[in-house]
Amino acid sequence: MSHVEEFLTAKEEKEIVNAILEAEKNTSGEIRVHIEASAKIDHFSRAQQIFHFLKMDNTKEGNGVLLYVAVDDKKFVIYGGEGIDRVVPKGFWNTTKDVIGAHFKKGNFKQGIVEGILMAGKELRDHFPYKQNDSNELNDAISKG
Repeated sequence: MSHVEEFLTAKEEKEIVNAILEAEKNTSGEIRVHIEASAKIDHFSRAQQIFHFLKMDNTKEGNGVLLYVAVDDKKFVIYGGEGIDRVVPKGFWNTTKDVIGAHFKKGNFKQGIVEGILMAGKELRDHFPYKQNDSNELNDAISKG
């Protein structure tokens, strides 16, 4: 079994998907998680590639958020779409990164991802509140590379 497959149990993956569903209840924002073993380029650039590959840049309001994790590299990136960058202050994701990082350092990967997703949902809610006609534009499943 690869490190990516060992990173989370099926139960933990289900909890993460449930956190995405919960976080997206109050925002038009879209949240995805991508996990892979390692990045061959810098992690921010790789997160950008994955964001595009998953078509997260095609959301109506440009309000997609990707939590990218490179398991073997022990690195993660929170990457938000252009719509988010236009409306949030510099350092917007720092608190979320700190919470995820603290859990990851303790080996609590699922908990870090879940809390990061829920925090992202709360932060997105202020700038991209849920509207009556909103639809889920992106798949909520964890993608793996």
